[in-house]
Amino acid sequence: MLDQSQTPLLSALQASSRRFHAAFYAPGHKRGQGASPRLKELLGNAALAVDLPELPELDNLFAPEGVILEAQELAAEAFGADATYFLANGSTCGIEAAILATVGPGDKIIVPRNAHRSVIAGLVLAGAMPVFVAPEYSAELGLVLGVRVETVAAALAAHPDTRAVLLVSPTYHGLCSDVGAIAALAHSHGIPLLVDEAHGPHFAFHPSLPTPALALGADLVVQSTHKVLGALSQAAMLHTQGSRIDRSRLQAALQLTQSTSPNSLLLASLDAARHQMAIAGKALLSSTLDLAQQMRRELAAISGLRVIDKSAVTTSSSVSDLDLTRLTVDVSGLGLTGLEADEILHEDLGVTVELPELQHLTLIISLGNTTADGQQCITGFRSLTEKFAKSRSASTAVPQPVLPDPEISFTLPEVSPREAFFAATETLSAQAAIGRLSAETISAYPPGIPTIVAGEVITEGAIAHLATIKQQGGYVTGGDAPEKFRVIA
Repeated sequence: MLDQSQTPLLSALQASSRRFHAAFYAPGHKRGQGASPRLKELLGNAALAVDLPELPELDNLFAPEGVILEAQELAAEAFGADATYFLANGSTCGIEAAILATVGPGDKIIVPRNAHRSVIAGLVLAGAMPVFVAPEYSAELGLVLGVRVETVAAALAAHPDTRAVLLVSPTYHGLCSDVGAIAALAHSHGIPLLVDEAHGPHFAFHPSLPTPALALGADLVVQSTHKVLGALSQAAMLHTQGSRIDRSRLQAALQLTQSTSPNSLLLASLDAARHQMAIAGKALLSSTLDLAQQMRRELAAISGLRVIDKSAVTTSSSVSDLDLTRLTVDVSGLGLTGLEADEILHEDLGVTVELPELQHLTLIISLGNTTADGQQCITGFRSLTEKFAKSRSASTAVPQPVLPDPEISFTLPEVSPREAFFAATETLSAQAAIGRLSAETISAYPPGIPTIVAGEVITEGAIAHLATIKQQGGYVTGGDAPEKFRVIA
């Protein structure tokens, strides 16, 4: 057992910032001495003093032998991994590196349709061919759920040359797939399971939270430590276990996707976040869960609102558990879209949520939230419902997401995302683009799930979905969609 009370990287950074010396190294502000007065006013001298490069005493992220190695080893033990790698470029670089470490040009990898756009970027970098599996969708709840084990099994049976399986668990809404069963299935085919667990870094530290993916057999897990725990924005971790992941190739991949000048503040915040959870995580998360449950009860009692609870989602075989610190509220009973409700709550009522969608608002409740935060949220929602409570009419109907045909459990794009990325292209009107191959990945926000992936056929239904999202206040990324589309020439 390692001494989890230590913070080797954070302590070394603090000591280095206090060491008197003439600095002839980057960054140019020289420990704050040359920083803009306005930046000094915002951050303070202490923060600028620890903005240091990889000095000898601060180790090297890509070949750690000192305090970074010690901090990563402490994190591996705390999170239940064999090895942990600190990420200064967010979970995005971790996902990209995971794909680069396991598949190459032409290799197949099973990917859920609700994967983050960093997965598409990883596919472009690796040149791999995704076998897209459809997550289950609940029309009654208006939510994309998990991926069924049977769906993955069907994809593996049809594509036995698949080299890896990637899963998103938990989802943005806190829904967990049956990671254990899918891990066992992948392993029976001799391939690794990669899990985008960006929203689940806290799972390992409280028994009332879902079981973490590592404990369920995942071979590689990427977590956004900053999303729920106490690390700074953009600070994340990648965990591995077992022998199915080639660590040498993974380390080489991380050198491709990470900055060669990683921010010391981000790395130290990972050390601090691990320390906090290892020492006091259970107590902190108990308070967080108590607050979440209180908010869940009070919001559920407000007329016009529906709070998504565990019993509503775990009736589906694709969902094994729900993170109770993730609170999703259906506001459609108020005759409002989630986007409209979010604007009112944020601008007028002092409540800002994490994810507004056409039908739902999703809140992240973490160790940083207070009882006062919870009460302000309840008060804000009450004010919202008092003003807008009414029967939902046909005119306020929420459009359904564009998902693959439920009778088709898996699909492949016509060409790989990499081939589409580098192909010669032309731009066409929406009508002219129907039936052509998209040269870019196009996502509607919310929820940010790709509607059309580079290399896929552009359909009339997908264009209609993008247009509806935009009309209702969302936005679309990917060229000039939905009016124009860049297609493969």
